[in-house]
Amino acid sequence: MNDLAGAFLGSPVWWYLAWQDIRQRYRRSVLGPFWLTASTGIMLAAMGPLYGVLFKQPLNSYFQHLSLSFVVWTFVASAITESCTAYITAEGFIKEVGLPYTTHITRVLVRNVIVFGHNLLVVVIVLMVFPPEVWVRCLLAVPGLLLVTINLFWIGSILALVSTRFRDIPQIVVAVVQVAFFLTPVVWKSEMLGDHEGITVYNPLYHLVEVVRTPLLGKHPQSISWVVLSVSAIVGPVIAMYVFGRFRSRIAYWV
Repeated sequence: MNDLAGAFLGSPVWWYLAWQDIRQRYRRSVLGPFWLTASTGIMLAAMGPLYGVLFKQPLNSYFQHLSLSFVVWTFVASAITESCTAYITAEGFIKEVGLPYTTHITRVLVRNVIVFGHNLLVVVIVLMVFPPEVWVRCLLAVPGLLLVTINLFWIGSILALVSTRFRDIPQIVVAVVQVAFFLTPVVWKSEMLGDHEGITVYNPLYHLVEVVRTPLLGKHPQSISWVVLSVSAIVGPVIAMYVFGRFRSRIAYWV
């Protein structure tokens, strides 16, 4: 609890570190972080018409689905995979600076929130060209995003700890996330499964995407997604705090 409180009281530190990560990545670049927006927009512009024809879907509804799904998926997948190396890449800070360990988790999460914010420009453009069914429902994406962020925080806390001890874990997580991309309705729609549509609810990553994507489409997310993420947002942090408290003293030796 002291580590967690120290990290949040020192929130300017991880905001600054996260922004520096973004600046360093695009140092001396003309567009800077907006290359994130440009690359995402170009990829979606190429994928949308192609996959729309392959899946025989109307361009407007499919392009809307693909764009929103891809932006949200990128945020979720990047936060999970990058959390694995949160302590490993912060070895210098851990051994030389007395920052709370939680700071390194929030640094990764905030960095991905910043990237997600840049990609939201693509979402705005898509929604202007292909408007959602009901604009006011888009507001539900805000609590959905908050719920997703809470879950990504405790997931990242556990993955960072385990990955620091067992260095094969990051590669395993990356491989699993890559496979999960094809098993999650991002490029395809869940209704394409027909009678088997219900199996998507057994995919936890589906719920992380669903509560943000569906409101932006102007629809109501499935109640099951809100229930699953709400329960995990309560139970998950308790588990993460126990694991972190149990092994916190060993992190400096593992890195």
